[in-house]
This record gives sequence, structure tokens and C-alpha cells, in this order.
Amino acid sequence: MTLPGFVMLLCILGAQATVDLRNAAAMAAGLCNTKPTDVVFIIDSSRSVRPAEFEQVKVFLTKVIDGLNVGADATRVGVVNYASRVKNEVSLKSHKTKAALVKAVSKIEPLSSGTMTGLAIQFAMNVAFSEAEGARKSPDISKVAIIVTDGRPQDNIREIAAKAREAGIEIFAIGVGRVELTTLRQMASEPLDDHVDYVESYSLIEKLTKKFQEAFCADLCATSDHDCEHICISTPGSFKCACRDGHTLTGDGRTCSACSNAADVVFLIDGSKSVRPENFELVKKWINLIIDKLDVSETNTHVGLVQYSSSVKQEFPLGRYNNKKALKEAVKKMGYMERGTMTGQAINFLVDNSFTPSQGARPGVPKVGIVFTDGRSQDYIGDAAKKAKENGFEMFAVGVGNAVEDELREIASIPVADHYFYTADFKTMNQIAKKLQINVCQVEDPCECNSLVKFQKKVEEALQALTKKLDAVTKRITALENKIV
Repeated sequence: MTLPGFVMLLCILGAQATVDLRNAAAMAAGLCNTKPTDVVFIIDSSRSVRPAEFEQVKVFLTKVIDGLNVGADATRVGVVNYASRVKNEVSLKSHKTKAALVKAVSKIEPLSSGTMTGLAIQFAMNVAFSEAEGARKSPDISKVAIIVTDGRPQDNIREIAAKAREAGIEIFAIGVGRVELTTLRQMASEPLDDHVDYVESYSLIEKLTKKFQEAFCADLCATSDHDCEHICISTPGSFKCACRDGHTLTGDGRTCSACSNAADVVFLIDGSKSVRPENFELVKKWINLIIDKLDVSETNTHVGLVQYSSSVKQEFPLGRYNNKKALKEAVKKMGYMERGTMTGQAINFLVDNSFTPSQGARPGVPKVGIVFTDGRSQDYIGDAAKKAKENGFEMFAVGVGNAVEDELREIASIPVADHYFYTADFKTMNQIAKKLQINVCQVEDPCECNSLVKFQKKVEEALQALTKKLDAVTKRITALENKIV
């Protein structure tokens, strides 16, 4: 391995070790301050759960408890054990320390009979989450039930689970082995993707530990940076990444770029009767080709769509759709207006409405208007086009067929050659989509801004200089030896 490669490996291993140590230390020190919560585990110990598997469930419970801020005024934990009958193993009021809770969990034995899951949920709602058993009445105290089951319920769960959710209990459903997904979905709270988990065997249930530790964590960034390149910001029950000054969050929501891909882009589309329905479909495909080139996301490029003919219709405002799939589907659904060609009126609408904060425009973000037309405007466009450019909007003008090129040039921003496009045929519009460049971010060579690589270069340069000196010394020694001989 070369020295630079070795240095790189050391840095990577060191960074990972730092993250791992920080996470472990944060958990051990209780830095992940869980919001005050009443948590009740509802665990299936029916005959299908073997003794060794039941022990693995208890290990899972213990590890989740280890990540909680347990206390009378913090998180309280209860455990309900069920099979054909239900047993309240640990009450919410019983233990106020982790050590006492873990000891109580270790003593739980399986009941080894049927699977009355509905009865267990009913018991949790009526008894385990009651004030008599230690549940708190305050609306600031969340109530969470975590159900672990490996089989089909022998009673009705749909109605009782619905009542529990209506009573304010957030339900997580964990299925193991042969359990049916339908069963889990009937129990769990919305959104189901966050509240339903499945593992193939009890030996794999421990992999869910981190999820549930984080689910109760009030400060997720205390235990992990969650792959945020610069800054991790905790939000209620979640987190988001941010970037240092001078950088912008990229579309993956985690990495940062020294240049900005943020822009508000509005398409202004001619829907007059001269376009014709079959060509209007080609226009929609053309819009989606341009969308494919944009960095569409909540933090970067937002897209709006306006159609005009004798009147103006906003199809959707900026920011309504923040991913390409949803955006392109919305474009496909755009209906064809027909009638006249009031391009001046449409550009005025763009200036006065589309790029305003009430319609989703963001302060300080570049504004880009793309005007498409296939014919001469029936109203005056000069004042509207001038106002758009005076407001700092970057205006692109695209014409097809009978579009008037002088009008297109009047709409286009400077340099006009980069902002004005014309083709005689709708079928060749794809070529314009390839040429039209919006919000192209010239990213610096990452090697130039990477301190580790700079360090490697310095090491390489020092080694090269040292090698030259050694070569010179070797030559001198050789020359001296020759003289002596």
C-alpha cells in the first residue's frame, strides 16, 4: 500500500471509530434524552414461541430499555405478557430505574398457550395504561405500545386496535416468522411504514433495537450524525441535515455542495387551439425531459406550471411537488385549454403571481421562466417581458412552428443566443430540451477542497524532495568511493 493510501485508510478508520465511540458514549451517558413517554411492551409467549426465542425477545426489550431515559418524570416502562390469557408482568409504576426494569424483564416466563392478541391490546388499554398502574394523564406524555407476535391472533384485533389508537395509544407492531402482514397492519398506527416491522426469526429481532431507541429519542443527533456531511439538526421525533455557510444541501438530503442547485422554475405553456391535441402531448413530454435534467428536491429546484390561451391557468404552484416522479405525473395530467394566444397576459401572470411567496417562491432563490409558444401573440408582450427581466428573472423563450422569432428574442434574457430557441416541427423539440441549460452548477474539483487530499499531496511532495536529496547523497558517496579506489 502506498503512503497516501495508508494515510487515507487511517483517517477513514479514525473517523468511523470516533463516530462509534461518540454513539456509545452518548447512549451510556443518557445524552439521548427521551421525551417523557409511557411505554408498554406487549409480548406474545404463545406455545409457538420456543423458550430460547422468548429469551431473545427479552434481550431485545433490555436493549431498548438501555437506550431510554428511565425515571418517574421521564420514561416509564411496562410489560404485558400474553398467550390465551394476559399477565401484567411489569407495571408502569413498578420500577423507576433501568437496573430494576432489566431485572424484572429477566424474570418473565412464557405462558405457552394460545394467541389472544386482541385480548392483550384490550388489557393494555384498560389496565396497563391506566392511572392506577402508573400511566400519566398529561397530554404531553405520549403513550406507546410495542407489540411483538409470531402468529395469527385467535380473536378479533381490528376493532380493539382501532379503539386503542383512538384513545391516543401509538402502536408499533413487530412480526416474527409466520405472522401475516395483514395482522400487523391492522394493529399498527399510521404511517404504517414507520410502525410495522417484520423479521424472519427471533434471532434477528435485535436489529430493530436502534430504530426503537431513536423512536423515543428527543435528540437524535446526540447519538449519531446520521450521515449528515456537515450538520445534523434534531427535530421532534426525527432529524434533518444542514450545511455550513456557503454550501447547499444536495438532493440526497445529506451531502453538501459548494455551489447551489436551488432555483424556482416556472413553465409558461401555450395551450392555444393552433397547437392541436397530439402536439400538446409532445409539449408535455418535452417539459418532462427538462425536468429530468433538474435537481428537483425540497431544498434545491422547485417547479411550477402555468398554461395560457385566451386566459391563464395555474396548473400547480412552485413547491407543490418536490420529487421528479410526482412532478412528471402532474405534468402528464395537464388538460388542453385550446382558444387564443395571450402571451403578454401570461407573462404578466408569471411576474405578478407565479414568483410571489404566496405561490411558493423562495426569497433569495434564482427565478427562471420558460415561455413556450407556437404562434404570434394576440396581445402586446413588450412591457411584460421587460418587467420580468427587470425583476431579475432569467427568461427562456421557446418557439415552434408559426412562432414569431422577433417576439421570442424580446422575451429572452441576455445573452439572447443562450435563451432563445426555435424549431419548425414539434417532433424536433427534444433537441431544444438537450440544448436548454438551466441552473448548471459548476462544482469545484473535490480534490481541491479536500484537506485530506491536500495533506497527501504535501506528503508526496516531501517524499519526492527527500528522494532527490538521497539520490544526490548516494551519487556523492559513490564518487568518493571511486576516488578512494
